[in-house]
Amino acid sequence: MFIPPIIADTNIFVASGFNRDSSSRRIIEALDQGRLLQVWNEQTRRETIAVVDQIPPLDEEFVESLFRDEGYYSESTSPENFGVIDDESDRKFAALAHACGIILITNDSDFLEVRNSLDIVVMRPSAFVKRRGL
Repeated sequence: MFIPPIIADTNIFVASGFNRDSSSRRIIEALDQGRLLQVWNEQTRRETIAVVDQIPPLDEEFVESLFRDEGYYSESTSPENFGVIDDESDRKFAALAHACGIILITNDSDFLEVRNSLDIVVMRPSAFVKRRGL
């Protein structure tokens, strides 16, 4: 069975922990249930875990469990090619999405404001949930 791969930006994990009725929460639940596959590399996993670790109500162990081996991307990416994204720490997510050719899901305005100039698909969680029927 095909499991759709996605890249969930760090803010999806954060939003899901604070609003259990949000689209972000539905995405995280789908990841947990194996209906979606989080694609990641060491850089994106480290950043997500570091942010979650700073927010006491969030369960770092649960978030860590969503970074499954089958979603690991070991090839190199090129964050430096995404200078149009203001926040340098966000570029690794765009580079991974580009290298894998999959959707980046985010609420981050740094991505959303320039998404039409990126060679990747960037979607808000609500649009993704509506499209996938989650």
